[in-house]
Amino acid sequence: MKSTTKRAYALYALVAFFMAGIIFFVSTLTINASSWALSRYNKHIYDGNTLNVAGSIYDSKGELLVGTQDGQRVYNDNQTIRKATLHAIGDSDGYISTGIQSVYSDELIGYNFINGIYSISKYGTGNNIRLTLDADVCATALNALNGRKGTVGVYNYKTGEIICMVSSPTYDPENKPTDINENPNGKYDGIYLNRFLSGVYTPGSVFKAITCISAVNNISDIFSQTFYCDGSIDIPGGGEVKCSGVHGTVSFKDAFAHSCNCAFATIANELGADALAATANELGFNKAFKMGDTVIAKSSFDVSSVNNTDLAWAGIGQYTTLLNPYHMMTIMGAIANSGNPASPYVVKTIETPDGKIIDETKTQNVGQLIEPETADTVRDMMRYNVTSYYGDWQFPGLEIAGKTGTAELDGGQESHAWFTGFSTKEDCPLAFVVVVENGGSGYYEAIPVANTVMQAAYKSISE
Repeated sequence: MKSTTKRAYALYALVAFFMAGIIFFVSTLTINASSWALSRYNKHIYDGNTLNVAGSIYDSKGELLVGTQDGQRVYNDNQTIRKATLHAIGDSDGYISTGIQSVYSDELIGYNFINGIYSISKYGTGNNIRLTLDADVCATALNALNGRKGTVGVYNYKTGEIICMVSSPTYDPENKPTDINENPNGKYDGIYLNRFLSGVYTPGSVFKAITCISAVNNISDIFSQTFYCDGSIDIPGGGEVKCSGVHGTVSFKDAFAHSCNCAFATIANELGADALAATANELGFNKAFKMGDTVIAKSSFDVSSVNNTDLAWAGIGQYTTLLNPYHMMTIMGAIANSGNPASPYVVKTIETPDGKIIDETKTQNVGQLIEPETADTVRDMMRYNVTSYYGDWQFPGLEIAGKTGTAELDGGQESHAWFTGFSTKEDCPLAFVVVVENGGSGYYEAIPVANTVMQAAYKSISE
């Protein structure tokens, strides 16, 4: 009897060991099957380290951005379009980690867990991807940057479709520079970084839009207050904040239009660190975002241990604050759309080689980032910025609402030039962001870029 019991226990142990092995195998297969199938050693997919068989990527108008021909990846015929869309679609070697060719490699190759890479055997290629981008608008944006480092983004805040996403510096994927790894004189600094998705910058005065939102929410008499600016202000407890001009006595609305540092330093201290931090966090600072399968760089705002002077600088977009352009564009979409913008996206559809849609992105809203009344109030203030100060003549036919930023940097570097905002035209629901790295004045350097790109984007959605 004891012998039979021992045999039973041994059998149970053997069965348990066998089942554990099965579970381990299935788990390992589930986790690693994709990476095994898509390994760069797989000669069906890669030639050396370069992707040589995959579906095509198209822009919103059906323009081919990249495809496979004779076992090689080939890009658009137009050099400017190739360079303008490089960071969005990515390179064939995978250096641009946020590019569609890297993030959506499974889909482009046609891999799935059940059938593996059967699509390649059947069709000789993988799935095709159609983007929301307009290649011509992207080319316009790259030309407007005119060789300067920076980024431009435009999206439809009603639908979420990103029409333009450009990062500079860039290069021609059909003729990659031979000295790119040597990087002479920093010419190619951040060349593989999509600055729109992965860059973070000192925001400067564009952050005053966030301070504005916080003030409208938390200071009941903000619109009846006035502020005095003689070019600088002494902060209680020691410290000084300088302004870019001498504005005299200004209202809250005019302080925002003229980007008065003295006024906004005062407002930041009246708000206090807790209220300003709460608004920033509600708007998505210190949180991770994803656009489809792509992770967005996190904007940061920390005033947990500041004195009055630090808080004043934080309220005008300096101190340690860092802002991601994609995130700022989404905030602009929130202000434009009564506090609840559509989530930005760039992949519209994924289709099999015979044209069957297997995945399609639908419009989804981010959620109520800002109370509707507050959003509409700040929307009107941003429109006033343009009509009273920047000038509608700079944006013919667009009805732009916006805010400039000239973000001061340490070490004697030239300031980053920002301009961000949106159109208030009913038939032009577009929000935008422009950053020209070390460009100097947001007014003189970023505004012209924004107008050029927005004119092209408005034309694109009107066709």
